[in-house]
Amino acid sequence: MKTVEDYVTSIPDFPEPGIIFRDITSVIQDPEGLQLAIDGMEKFLDGVDFDLVAGTESRGFVFGAPIARDMKKGFVLIRKKGKLPRKTICQEYDLEYGTSAVEIHVDAVKPGQKVVLVDDLMATGGTIEASIKMIERLGGQVVKVIFLMELAGLKGRERLKDYDVDSVIIYPGN
Repeated sequence: MKTVEDYVTSIPDFPEPGIIFRDITSVIQDPEGLQLAIDGMEKFLDGVDFDLVAGTESRGFVFGAPIARDMKKGFVLIRKKGKLPRKTICQEYDLEYGTSAVEIHVDAVKPGQKVVLVDDLMATGGTIEASIKMIERLGGQVVKVIFLMELAGLKGRERLKDYDVDSVIIYPGN
């Protein structure tokens, strides 16, 4: 029987020499791979009390929306700055060379709501940390953070040490 990891395509020396790019498009284009990925992420929600699922642009949408549907919860979009049409709050975060920003609608999370945050990949944890800050600014509580893949060598888990974090696949390097 295949595992979700069997569907990940590893591409050496992309985007630069020495990097192994873990491509999830091969996971989501296969019905069995996609089902294994979503099932694997949903297993981390057994016994978790939550109100909403939030996903970060754009691959967090791919996994977060089906999880929200399966769990009969609402889904919240966290997008790159300037992409949401209504009033938003914004959170900047550091990149290797510069900064970026994500936004969420001001009415997306209500005070006291418990949120599960979903993304495809944890690298340094910057995007998710920014997303958590916005959810908390709105009065929400992040009760779980779920990734399909984690690059443990980039130490994102250390950045998110105060949160309940799980990953379906953990790669030891970066």
